[in-house]
Amino acid sequence: MKKFKLFFLTFILLHLSTLSFAKEGPTSFADLAEKLMPSVVNISTTQTVVTSTNPFPFQFPPGSPFEDLFKEFGTPQERKASALGSGFIIDTSGIVVTNNHVIQGAEDILVRVDGNKEYKAKVLGSDPLSDVAVLKIESKEKFLPVKFGNSDKARIGDWVIAIGNPFGLGGTVTSGIISARNRDIGMNRYEDFIQTDASINVGNSGGPLFDMNGDVIGINTAILGQSGSIGIGFAIPSNSAKVVINQLIEFGETKRGWLGVRIQNVSKEIAELEKLDKPRGALVASVAKNSPSDKAGIKAGDIILEFNGVLIKEMKELPKIVAQTEVGKVVKVKIWRNKKELIKKIKLGRLETSEDFKASKPSEKPEPSKIDRLKITVRVLNNDDIIQRKLPKGTTGLVITSIDSDSPINYLNINNIIVEAQKKKIRSVQELNRITEQAMTTSEKTILIVIYNNQNQRRYIGVKLD
Repeated sequence: MKKFKLFFLTFILLHLSTLSFAKEGPTSFADLAEKLMPSVVNISTTQTVVTSTNPFPFQFPPGSPFEDLFKEFGTPQERKASALGSGFIIDTSGIVVTNNHVIQGAEDILVRVDGNKEYKAKVLGSDPLSDVAVLKIESKEKFLPVKFGNSDKARIGDWVIAIGNPFGLGGTVTSGIISARNRDIGMNRYEDFIQTDASINVGNSGGPLFDMNGDVIGINTAILGQSGSIGIGFAIPSNSAKVVINQLIEFGETKRGWLGVRIQNVSKEIAELEKLDKPRGALVASVAKNSPSDKAGIKAGDIILEFNGVLIKEMKELPKIVAQTEVGKVVKVKIWRNKKELIKKIKLGRLETSEDFKASKPSEKPEPSKIDRLKITVRVLNNDDIIQRKLPKGTTGLVITSIDSDSPINYLNINNIIVEAQKKKIRSVQELNRITEQAMTTSEKTILIVIYNNQNQRRYIGVKLD
């Protein structure tokens, strides 16, 4: 009998232990959704787009006599383009958080609250690098805000819900779990996405990802693939977003910390060569002249092991940590040099005012330039174009802004992108001008160019120069 009681007691304890690890999911999200939906908004934007369309179901071949006859039909036309997204209210005054790509280039922004009330909104600040934007609803009414949670405490397997405006179907609630943390999918330099299997589709961008306390732990930003939800969505962690949001509200712009180094991964071979215990940290490939790191004595070949007390396990961790550190702060940086550890004190600069940043940042309104031999006007392709057109990462080229009627490529369209000429990648107006001038010194006077047309189809075109 005693053995039976002992067995029964052991069984009960094991059963209770199992239940503690295998908690049931929520029976319903209804109460939570009802509480949160008034704080989630639908965003619609409009902007003027210049297009040049072919009214015929075919294209005239180069040199056709019909080109001149019907060339006026290719005159650029202005039209209003609209886009949809989501957002959420974080202050009773009507401050709304969304993605930068939702409102980028918008001339008018309308915010729909609680499904039926529409308000105009203005942009307080936006940041393409993190894809975060902050809006202000133009109204004196009081709104119901939500609050941010601690995304660092979110664990793989935790339940989450997403509320947004997928395909214009506002007030849509989906649920799932956190599938992974710290995802990097190649969209921007400060990626640290939360991956979720809650259904995220086009129009969910900028909407909130909530935990079971009703706190925002992420901003839904991207989906894998272009066909819609396949159970893999990505959200910006709230802890990262809050730093940017607070700066956009206070200053209208970001103020990121800056070291002034270019870095790369520490490979197994480099770790062995430098007598480092294992591949870790960030290898300094170069140091910008007169940068904070240069002034502190950091040199190319150093390996940054620790920044401000935080161990750097992988190279990609360093830019995120530095960017979130206060500008002007003096930090201790532990480096590995000549097979031993050293400590350097560095006073951080500001990324946005650095020469490196200015050199790499494309002009918000690139100046058009003339390519005389082709009789077209172009501007340099920028990161915004790549995102909007969904072009491959790293694409370079020139966007056609106007085409003369007697151009040798007048059968192309405005917004076509020239990416190659004579099998060389085009990065600047000067490069294309140089190639066309060189072609004029040959007997053929012909160049081979590669374009992306307005349907993002890659095409090779032989061009006979005059």
